[in-house]
Amino acid sequence: MARRSHVTEFGCIACDELAELGAGREGWLVDNPNILSALDAHSLALANHSVILILGWNYDDPSSRPVKIRPSLTPVEGDITAIEWLVFDDLHALAVGTSNGYLIIYSLESDLIHKQMIYPECIRKLRVHGTKSGLTQETSSEEKLLQRWFQEARSQFRDQRWKKSETEDLRNSYGRVPYQLWNVSKYGSTVDAAITGIMLPPLMELQSSQRYYCAVTIGDDAVISAYRLSEDRSRSILGAFLSKVMPTTFSTIVSFSKMIWQSDQTSTTNSEVQPQPFARASPLTCLKDKPRKGEKLTLSPSGTLAAITDSLGRILLLDTQALVVVRLWKGYRDAFCLFMEMLVNRDTASSSTSAYYEHTKNDYCLCLAIHAPRKGIIEVWQMRTGPRLRTIQCAKGSKILQPTHRFGSSLTSPSSYIPLEVFLLNGDSGQLSVLNRYLS
Repeated sequence: MARRSHVTEFGCIACDELAELGAGREGWLVDNPNILSALDAHSLALANHSVILILGWNYDDPSSRPVKIRPSLTPVEGDITAIEWLVFDDLHALAVGTSNGYLIIYSLESDLIHKQMIYPECIRKLRVHGTKSGLTQETSSEEKLLQRWFQEARSQFRDQRWKKSETEDLRNSYGRVPYQLWNVSKYGSTVDAAITGIMLPPLMELQSSQRYYCAVTIGDDAVISAYRLSEDRSRSILGAFLSKVMPTTFSTIVSFSKMIWQSDQTSTTNSEVQPQPFARASPLTCLKDKPRKGEKLTLSPSGTLAAITDSLGRILLLDTQALVVVRLWKGYRDAFCLFMEMLVNRDTASSSTSAYYEHTKNDYCLCLAIHAPRKGIIEVWQMRTGPRLRTIQCAKGSKILQPTHRFGSSLTSPSSYIPLEVFLLNGDSGQLSVLNRYLS
């Protein structure tokens, strides 16, 4: 009997351009900590400190040919330290963070769209996360504004009289992206962080213009810390969260509002932009357990669960609303975790009468994929307290990836629900596969 496979081959990214990132040497994708990756539904972005490659996996299509972006970064702007996709329906852009605190956004054609200094420290991570708090009425108008913005930007890129170069003043950009800063260094330095969602205001506090969010951080001093972040409603977050984590002594979270670049031409001076003041971040709790250190943090789609890996080979499943660890795995050093959705114990998954049945969100069960590179396996566990559903062998030099969150009206229909999937990239062969969502 043929051995059953739990992955489906998706495509191959192998190309000559990868040699600039170190491809050709065994383990190049995972052994070099400076190799960054970001996956979209149609493209994979890989980068080192100075160059970005946008790769497709269907080279029969001319539009899937590799695109190379080599930002003209000055010493003031620093090197590339983080990348992430921004996807709004059919509009795609790549956000880049630098070692000196700059946010830079590029089109798929490698054109510079936006450049802005956020905070004069290293941007360690860019995290895009959607909200679920009844924002559908404003989403439509927001998308129209984004579409108009992209159309105007593209028309200017085509017109050589208006085309921007990276050496031009920032005043020619599409205004500044509104954002909020929080200092979350109360319990020590931070290596990763995420805003998990909206939370209730403090007891006995009068109604005001403030909105409150919960943030979870991990670091060397405190394995887990939690904060209540306050934000003025006039700068409300509607479209996306991008979290920026600072190294060493200064830990900061940045959250951008609306992700709309408005044509605000009020500032015409070329003076250096100063960081805005910090908003209030109130500490809630922390877990200190020397010598254990937090290493990586992954949020579930709803933000109610977080998987946290530590330096002792443990994985903690945190309820971000109760701020309680509800599950613990041991023996997973250097592990990577991603949440995914699978059809578990569903008659529709195997019924022949369901050939034309479109699965909805209620048909799927939330699971956690744990990549243990030292064991050479990926395990899939049912949330929150369910069993291990699957063990998948994977080659050395592989990495698990997940497409970034997509925004848009086309995703609001229940019949068009796209489940959360996990992809497996073999760096040595270039093979990209997807973990099957069916249990069979």
